[in-house]
Amino acid sequence: METVEALAKALNEYTGGVILVTHDQTLLTSVCTELWHCKGGTVTCLSGGFAQYRKIIEQELKEVSAAAAAPAKS
Repeated sequence: METVEALAKALNEYTGGVILVTHDQTLLTSVCTELWHCKGGTVTCLSGGFAQYRKIIEQELKEVSAAAAAPAKS
C-alpha cells in the first residue's frame, strides 16, 4: 500500500501528461482527472469518473451473465 501511495503522490506532483492503465481503484480515484473507457474499437471519456465506470462494468457483467444463463437455441 505504501508503494501505491508513493506512486500517487509522485503522479500528482508531476506536471506532464500520463496515461495510466491500472485495476487499482484507490490509485485511479486519487490521481485521475479524466477517465476513459475503451471497448469495441471506441474510446469514451467518462465525465462521471470512476462511479460511471463502475456502472458500465456492472452492466456489462449482467449482460454476460444473462447470456450465459439463457437457454441455447437449437
